[in-house]
Amino acid sequence: MSAVLESSPIVEKTKELCAQIVSDANFLKLQADVERFLNDEAAKLQYQSVHERGENLHHKQQAGVELGAAEIREFESARTALFENEVACSFMAAQRELEGLQKEIGKYVSATIELGRVPTEEEMAEKSGGCCGGGGCGC
Repeated sequence: MSAVLESSPIVEKTKELCAQIVSDANFLKLQADVERFLNDEAAKLQYQSVHERGENLHHKQQAGVELGAAEIREFESARTALFENEVACSFMAAQRELEGLQKEIGKYVSATIELGRVPTEEEMAEKSGGCCGGGGCGC
């Protein structure tokens, strides 16, 4: 980064945004959910196992191998148990929320740079494919 940009008002405002993010109560809760998961070896192992089983089934399917009913049931049972694990479930929800926040901030910054001004809510909805296209209204 250039010395001029490092001390620019844009970087200062970006740092203010970052400070706002890390002090936000919802962000702190999401971060705590991630930390709780990372400190729970059983939940991590369960998550990793389900993820690896899912990838394995996907690769078999892509290779044209017919999946057996028993292995599908075993995967679905393991996945159901994972969703019943409150620590793992909270982690997965936190992950989705944090990724969504990151994407939303990125969309606003990108649209601002493209347009040369702050985008309107309508323009942002269009970029997201409308309400349901963006997945933000429970559709």
